[in-house]
Amino acid sequence: MSAPGNVPRVAVVIPARYGATRLPGKPLAEIDGRPMIWYVWDKAKRADIPSRVVVATDDARIASAVRGFGGEAVMTSPECVSGTDRVAEAARGMGEEILINLQGDEPLMHPSVIDAVAAPLIAEPDLPMSTAALPQDDSEEYRRASVVKVVVDAGGNALYFSRAPIPHYRDGGTGRYRKHLGIYGYRREFLFRVAALPPSPLEEAERLEQLRALQNGFRIRVVDVAHDSVGVDTPEDLRAAEERLCGPRRR
Repeated sequence: MSAPGNVPRVAVVIPARYGATRLPGKPLAEIDGRPMIWYVWDKAKRADIPSRVVVATDDARIASAVRGFGGEAVMTSPECVSGTDRVAEAARGMGEEILINLQGDEPLMHPSVIDAVAAPLIAEPDLPMSTAALPQDDSEEYRRASVVKVVVDAGGNALYFSRAPIPHYRDGGTGRYRKHLGIYGYRREFLFRVAALPPSPLEEAERLEQLRALQNGFRIRVVDVAHDSVGVDTPEDLRAAEERLCGPRRR
């Protein structure tokens, strides 16, 4: 079912689980007096294209916090292995045709990036999946395994994602590359299809879930964007995010 004018409806689904190993209760960790999940939700609400924002969680405390600031929350199984599984479970009760998976630990994701990921799925009905990347030449991040890199073909479709420095500059030094950002767009039926596939060998080797779709032969459109984002995995990340969102604390 499409919205008037046959424009597919778009929803942002934010998977948010309580039991993070390095930062338990992470979605509720406070940044300037608000839970981190509020900042993620607020960024999604500020995007122009999506008409709905849903937090998908396995914990009543997170759901209560989201409803407390006026957001929509749905409960999902604690057995969900990944964020994609949680988004797929939530999506089964939703009618939107395009689902944007915005991680619950991305309080710095710019609203324009969300719109950029949705746009090609709206424009190209046969495109199953999309994501975003930031072109840059930061040599330190290029070498860091925690920073995922992506290379694309002439049409902007992903050739490969890796924690290794790609492309490799054989003749020395570093150069321009694309830093992958942790946000994905899915056509509804494709989301269910890819979530049902078993983990692929490359996915397990790199610990990168998007490689499941790529190794099974599906296209992933990579949209170049101008705004960076940094996920929050540790207390140090949380302090860095707070400084970027709120400015340095006065002592």
